[in-house]
Amino acid sequence: MALYYLIAVTDRAKHRPMAALFDKAGLRPILTNLGRGTARSEHLALYGLDSTEKAVVSTVANDEDTAELIRAAKEQLYMDIPGNGVMLAIPIKSVAGGRTLNQLSGGKDIGGKPKMEFKHELIIAILNEGQSDSVMNAAREAGATGGTVLHAKGTGSRETGKFLSVSIAEEKDMVYIVAKAGEKAAIMRSINEKAGPGTRAGAICFSLPISAVVGLRENE
Repeated sequence: MALYYLIAVTDRAKHRPMAALFDKAGLRPILTNLGRGTARSEHLALYGLDSTEKAVVSTVANDEDTAELIRAAKEQLYMDIPGNGVMLAIPIKSVAGGRTLNQLSGGKDIGGKPKMEFKHELIIAILNEGQSDSVMNAAREAGATGGTVLHAKGTGSRETGKFLSVSIAEEKDMVYIVAKAGEKAAIMRSINEKAGPGTRAGAICFSLPISAVVGLRENE
């Protein structure tokens, strides 16, 4: 099965043109979340993301639509030029049932398998609200140059207490960091040691493989 979770991070003022590309491709559903960048001006070697307000537009697409959307984003929104945002495709391993699969694929054929060569990974950290700076400081010490912060809310019952020092039902932040596969482990280790469970941030982090990414400036 070749389905991908497509995520585009761009300046908030540009989220409508980005969502329009998704819509024109006939992709459903399209989700838009508001966030903010974390990269400092002196650390833009990898991303083109600074501390401005961001929008995260996401959807699910098959192999063909993923390639077409990435091509359209390059041609119309110049996503392949650092500074205009980042777009990435995460392979989906499974979905819950035939109806869900039909809805996500739009009834299109999704034969084949996702690309399994991963040069980059998406690190996701879930942390206590207002503690993203400590997480990003730890990540930068291990080589990360920036990320995107999203606001979230736990859904667990307050009576359940805490999970790994994180109060489940409280306000949360989520941090997205795109890292080279070879640098991912060091970044996650640094976050865990300096901003992980037992600290004020109480960050829990994990990573997902990225099959395709545009908008990054590779370090020479």
